[in-house]
This record gives sequence, structure tokens and C-alpha cells, in this order.
Amino acid sequence: MTADPKPWEVLSSRTALRDRWIDVTADAVRDARGNVLDPFYTLSYPDWVHVVAITPADELVLVRQYRHGARAWTLELPAGAIDKADADPAAAAARELREETGYTAPAYRHLGGLSPNTATHRNRAHSVLALGATATHPTAHEVGEDISVELWPLARVLAGLGEGLIAQSMHTASLLLALHAAGRLDFSLKDAP
Repeated sequence: MTADPKPWEVLSSRTALRDRWIDVTADAVRDARGNVLDPFYTLSYPDWVHVVAITPADELVLVRQYRHGARAWTLELPAGAIDKADADPAAAAARELREETGYTAPAYRHLGGLSPNTATHRNRAHSVLALGATATHPTAHEVGEDISVELWPLARVLAGLGEGLIAQSMHTASLLLALHAAGRLDFSLKDAP
């Protein structure tokens, strides 16, 4: 294994857009071959959390909501930004699950964080597993959230992944990682035919 070349050199940086959800930075950078790219945009969001909540009846707690970027209603995991008041990703997961679905779980297991897009995003998307989830609270949706809660049998969700049942790719990754961590999905490689 060879060592990575040095990182790109940032020649200058300016904020192109900043609000409560996103910080777009326009950098002038010099790549490893000496080429200058200007502007090279990166996006900084708060870290996110995706909650894989499974009920005692082996159903996945999902939300259906309108996503304006996709111009469609999508089926997703409960998810959201990690707030400054959240102690850690597991605490954020508990809050988001309760707010969006009214479900809670006895424990929340943080599985780690991945980059949503290493080319342009600076935040992390954290996967959290919540087993034994049950409905315990009323929902508390924020402005702009038009959410309905749906319970889907795990086997049916897995069968539908290849057909785009869950269109949000990061949610699919979190689901697969969580099912593996729960001992429900095997990642062993089979021999080629």
C-alpha cells in the first residue's frame, strides 16, 4: 500500500452562502498535480443521524414525507440534524425518533458515521440502531415536516431495496450497516459463479 499524496492546497476561501442549514464555501485550490481549481465548492451541514428502529414485531419504523429536492414523497428512516443540545449521536437519534414517529427504544447503539459525499460534503451521517422500538409519545413535527409513520416488515423492506423502496442512498447504507450490527444480515462474500 502506498502513502497518500499530500492534500490539496487551499489558496483562498470565501463563503458563498450561509444559513441555518448549510454553509457553501468557494475555495481556490491547487491539486496534487499543480492544477488550480477555482472555485471548488464544498458544503457543510450539521452532522446528521439516521435511526434504524426495529419493533418487537420485527417491523422497521419508517417515515413517508415530501422531499422537495426529489420533487416526490419518499419512504425513509427517521433522521435529522444533530443539534448542539444533543449529547451525542445516540441522544440525537432518540430525540429524532421520538419527534418524527412517537417511538422510543430501550437503548440506542451508535454504529459510526460516514461521509454523505466525500467529494463535496464536510459533515458526517451517523447510523444508530434502536431495537425494541414502541410507540410511546405523540409526534412533534417541525415546520416544513409533513410526515406519516409507517411500519414495514424487515423482509419486505430488504426485498424492495433493489427497486428503490428507500430512495435515499445514505438511509439504505445505514439500514444495511445496522442490520449487520444486529446480527440480522451477513456480509460474507460468496464465490463467483
